[in-house]
Amino acid sequence: MRSPFCFIAEPVGGNRYDSVSDSGIVLSASQEDHTATNRMAKVISVPVYYKGPVVPGDTLLVHHNTFRKYYDMKGRERNGPSYFKDNMYFIFDDQYFMYKHDDVWMAPDPYCFIRPTDEPLMGEIAYINTEMLAMGMEIGDIVSFQPESEYEFNIDGEKLYRMFTKNICLTKI
Repeated sequence: MRSPFCFIAEPVGGNRYDSVSDSGIVLSASQEDHTATNRMAKVISVPVYYKGPVVPGDTLLVHHNTFRKYYDMKGRERNGPSYFKDNMYFIFDDQYFMYKHDDVWMAPDPYCFIRPTDEPLMGEIAYINTEMLAMGMEIGDIVSFQPESEYEFNIDGEKLYRMFTKNICLTKI
């Protein structure tokens, strides 16, 4: 089963929410809390049109609303628009920000991931995309970025900011 335009994926671990930590502490009791949503999706199939590097079995780092439920105007619980069936979800190109292939995370254009430093609006490139490589940037370069462009993720236990290539303001090249 393949979609013409979307990846079909399931939440890693089978759960929509990561509301309990590894130590058993409840992180959130609310499904409206976007910080407790599962952000990892296992690819079941790639879109028919797709010619990129992601293959079935890879892991996608997805938008926090991908697996979320919501309540409609009458207070009824509903699946979000990405829900397909049987714990499978449609994921569009703009709903995933990184993919893991052979245990290596990679960022597709136009996304990159920055490791914050102690200095405001400064960070180190942790995961780079091909646009940035073409500009001469490298993993480990210190960059400055636009205010309010930091979209926080926890990647393998590390706090990183997802941003667009266009959010990078300065770099030393």
